[in-house]
Amino acid sequence: MNESWAQPVRPLDARSLRGLAHPLRMRLLTALRRSGPATASQLAAKLGESSGATSYHLRQLAAHGFVEDAPEHGKGRERWWRATHGGVSFDETLLKDSDPEVRGAADLLLHEVANQHTQELATWLGTKNEWSEEWARASDMSDFTLRLTPELALDLVEKMHELVESYRALAPGDDTPDTEVVRVHTHVFPTRTD
Repeated sequence: MNESWAQPVRPLDARSLRGLAHPLRMRLLTALRRSGPATASQLAAKLGESSGATSYHLRQLAAHGFVEDAPEHGKGRERWWRATHGGVSFDETLLKDSDPEVRGAADLLLHEVANQHTQELATWLGTKNEWSEEWARASDMSDFTLRLTPELALDLVEKMHELVESYRALAPGDDTPDTEVVRVHTHVFPTRTD
């Protein structure tokens, strides 16, 4: 089992946000969280990047505490990296920070998360026929339109998060047949109807 599933979530502050808010850094961190420790060369091949670029951005992630060495995986001169946290939490006040660089980094981070969600969904749709009928039936791509106040919307978000988190305790072991990693995306936002 990938160790990041049990690791804590790291709150982002202005400094760490600037260290993470780069498309390749976010992709590198996601790859390490989902697949476990890897070298810069392995990540470069996986992400279609140069090993020089992945090495540089891994060092930047390390400088901000998002990744660290995983020496138990190395052989000789190979440098292995692992994620230090299972995820990050985002404080909406970063979008209103007095520093325009922080606001820009916050905006970039949110747009990259949205891009990753879109890519994950597109990958699922493109590979759905490779999965069992049981997994195809267990997937969901729904949307709902509700009329809510901000307080009710926040209540909905909190209850959805609680429900999703409750399934962590039910997670079967790696040796349980037909167990897979499942991604759950939630998006709650207001929209104009005119």
